[in-house]
Amino acid sequence: MSTVVKWAGNKTAVMPELIKHLPKGPRLVEPFAGSCAVMMATDYPHYLVADINPDLINMYQQIKDDPEFFIMIIAGLFKQNSKDDFKRIRQHFNYGKSSGKVWRAAAFLYLNRHCYRGLCRYNKSGGFNVPYGNYKKPYYPEAEIWAFAEKAQRATFICAGYEETLAQLVSGDVVYCDPPYDGTFADYHTAGFTKDDQYHLASILERRSSEGHPVVVSNSDTSLIRSLYRTFKQHRITAKRSMGVAAGESKSAQEIIAVSKDRVFFGVDYAAAADFSFFHMAQP
Repeated sequence: MSTVVKWAGNKTAVMPELIKHLPKGPRLVEPFAGSCAVMMATDYPHYLVADINPDLINMYQQIKDDPEFFIMIIAGLFKQNSKDDFKRIRQHFNYGKSSGKVWRAAAFLYLNRHCYRGLCRYNKSGGFNVPYGNYKKPYYPEAEIWAFAEKAQRATFICAGYEETLAQLVSGDVVYCDPPYDGTFADYHTAGFTKDDQYHLASILERRSSEGHPVVVSNSDTSLIRSLYRTFKQHRITAKRSMGVAAGESKSAQEIIAVSKDRVFFGVDYAAAADFSFFHMAQP
């Protein structure tokens, strides 16, 4: 099962490794929603899923609330696959004042599946500005939408930054952070993600870990990240890359999964608790 959206840094391919480091708990908190691959591949009783991108969170919320209505709208949009269709829908998405939340959510998914390599990029005015991808038949993720709608009943979605999200932790919460990677494209939304953000995020996670929350972080294997998470156990993995790679080429990159070292939290030993199953997922 793939994810609803294409997404740079999608965790689907690395889930077999990542799942080893995610302990059980009553709720998983994700400050960087992205494709929601981790939510879809795990089995926590509850989820708090956040992202700074209001279009992404709105799409997830609309799918959760009324998947049948969402599918009716997105199915109509997917019948329009010319370059002119794409530009017209993008124009209305960026400047249409009368579009409702459901149409905007469906249009966001349409743009994601029809634009170049599924990139999500906005200009300084907040307009989605990724060009047309020129695909003969973009993948229509109806099965993924239904699966997401079912899983999303366990989740609360909020449009918030990482600092606000991590301030909402309660006893027993497990934290997984997948921020924009150091040294890669970080302007997924107009606010961007700077090196100062990398420092600030790491300091918050260090504090939350010291308070007893299990924390797992994915990021680039760079000197900065190794230093920022030096008190965490660091596991190095090789991940495939597709975004920004020319057709026919293959590319991989070194990543770090940083895990807070103290594995006994709130009186529960999580060291032997990473045994719950996940759904095997593969991108179409």
